[in-house]
Amino acid sequence: MLRASLRQVSAALKEGRVSPTELCQQCLSLIKSTKFLNAYITIAEETALKQAEASEERYKRGRPLGVLDGIPIAVKDNFNTAGIETTCASNMLRGLGVRMEYLDLSEIPGVIQDNTRKNLSQNPMLRTKSLTGALGSDTGGSTRNPAAHCGVVGLKPTYGLISRHGLIPLVNSMDVPGILTRCVDDAAVVLGSLAGHDPKDSTTIQDSFKPFELPNLTDVSKLSIGIPKEYHAPGLSGEILAVWSKAADLFRNAGAKVVEVSLPHTRYSIVCYHVLCTAEVASNMARFDGLEYGHRSDMNESTESMYAATRREGFNDVVRGRILSGNYFLLKQDDVDKGIESSLSKFADDTKLGGSVDLLEGRKALQRDLDKLDQWAKSNCKRNYEKYFVKAQKVRRLIANDFVKVFRSGVDVLLTPTTLSDAAPYKEFIKEDNRTRSAQNDILTQAANMAGLPAINVPAALSERGLPVGLQFIGRSFQEQQLLTVAKWFEKQVQFPVIQLEEVKRHDHDVFQHEKSASFS
Repeated sequence: MLRASLRQVSAALKEGRVSPTELCQQCLSLIKSTKFLNAYITIAEETALKQAEASEERYKRGRPLGVLDGIPIAVKDNFNTAGIETTCASNMLRGLGVRMEYLDLSEIPGVIQDNTRKNLSQNPMLRTKSLTGALGSDTGGSTRNPAAHCGVVGLKPTYGLISRHGLIPLVNSMDVPGILTRCVDDAAVVLGSLAGHDPKDSTTIQDSFKPFELPNLTDVSKLSIGIPKEYHAPGLSGEILAVWSKAADLFRNAGAKVVEVSLPHTRYSIVCYHVLCTAEVASNMARFDGLEYGHRSDMNESTESMYAATRREGFNDVVRGRILSGNYFLLKQDDVDKGIESSLSKFADDTKLGGSVDLLEGRKALQRDLDKLDQWAKSNCKRNYEKYFVKAQKVRRLIANDFVKVFRSGVDVLLTPTTLSDAAPYKEFIKEDNRTRSAQNDILTQAANMAGLPAINVPAALSERGLPVGLQFIGRSFQEQQLLTVAKWFEKQVQFPVIQLEEVKRHDHDVFQHEKSASFS
C-alpha cells in the first residue's frame, strides 16, 4: 500500500481494503526499519495512532474529512503543531513544547547545516519512502533540491497560494510551504487540500481555490517550452546538461515548440538572493533572545551578556554568520548613533558618575573611542542599507520582470536543471565552505522564489553513480494546473525507475539495485 499513489490509498481507505490504523502501523514499522537514515527528529507515534483511530471512526460513518484523511505524512520540523515539539533542528528551540513525525533539516530552515552536527540525515535515494508524502518549506530551493537528490517530486507553489501560518519564518518574502510526493498527481492532491485564502495569513490570495485533477495530456503541439540560456551555469555537470538536452528533445520530438529564451538578470540572482536572505534572517532571528521562549543561557552578569551567551549557545556558526552578514547589510548611520548613545548611557549607569576625576577621565576616553567608531561608520557603513539591501530589492524586481517578459512572449513553461550535479558524497560535501555550498545548491532554484513563481522538480534520470537527477519546470504565477499537467506528461514519458525499498532496509550503503536503466531516450 505504501507504493500506491495518494488517490489509490484514499480509495482503499474508503472501500475498507485497509484501515487508517493499519496504514499508520505500516508507516511506523517502515520508519523504524530505516532508522539509520536519520530522516526524522520526532516520531509522534502515540499521537499518530490516536488520530488514525479517529479517522477510522469517520470512515465508518461515511464522513471522512477529505481525500487525505487517515493518510500519514511527514512534516519538516519548522511547522508549529499543538502538542508536538518544534525545534528547527536547533538548540535554540529544543525543550519547547495526523503529523506522523518531523523530518530532519538543517539548523534553521534554509541555512545549510554545519559539518559538526551529529546524526546527519542520509540520502535514502528512495522513490518509495516511509510515507506517502511530506510537507517542507522552500525559501530558495529547500524542497526542490532535496527532491532532485532523492528522486521524488518537489513542488514550490506560487507565493501566496498556500498559507504560511504556523511556518516558522526564515525569509518572509520568499518562504512558501513545499510539497514532496512520489508522483506529480500526488503533488496536485496535496496542493488541493492546502491552497486557498487563510485569514491568519494576509499574504494568501483572496480568491477561493478549486482543487483539480490533472488530465492525461496527449497532445503537446500547442505548448511552448522555454530553455533559459543563463541556466547553463558555471559548474553544471555534463550529465545534468545531457539530461536537460534530452528532455528538450523529448518535447520537440513530441511536437512542442522549444525555444531558447533569455533571463538576463539571472547572473545577479544568487548574490541578490543572499543579501536579501541574510537581511531577513537577521531580522527574524532577533526574536530568539532567551527571554520569552526557547533556550536561555545561565549567564546572568547582565542582560547583554545573557543575550550574547544565549545566541552563541543556541545557534551554530552558520546561523550566526548569516545573522552577522544580514545586520551588516541593514546597517544605517542611525543604528551607529543609537549604539553610541546606548554605550554612553550604560557607562553612566554602571559607574554611577559622581564627579570622580578617574571616572570622568574614563568617560572622556570612552567618548574618544566612540568618536572614532562614529567616523569609521560614517565612511564605511552609512550607505550599507541603500548600497546592499535597497539595491538588492531593485535587482529582485528586474529578475521578476525578466520572467514576466518571457511568459508574455508566449512561453508556457520554462525547463531548467534543478541542481548542478547529483548528490555529493559526504567526504566531498564537507570540503566546501558554507558560502560556496549555498551558492551551488541554490543557484538554479532561488530565482523562482524571488519572483514568487511556481516551480517543480521531476525525477528524470540516474547518474553514472546511480544517483537521481531531476529537472525543474517553472510556470506562470498561479498557473499550477498548467505547470503540473506539463510535469505529469514529462514524468510519464521518462518513467523514472523505482528504487527497491528492501535494499534500504538491509542498510546497504553501496549502489542500490534499480528496476531499469538510469536514463531516458
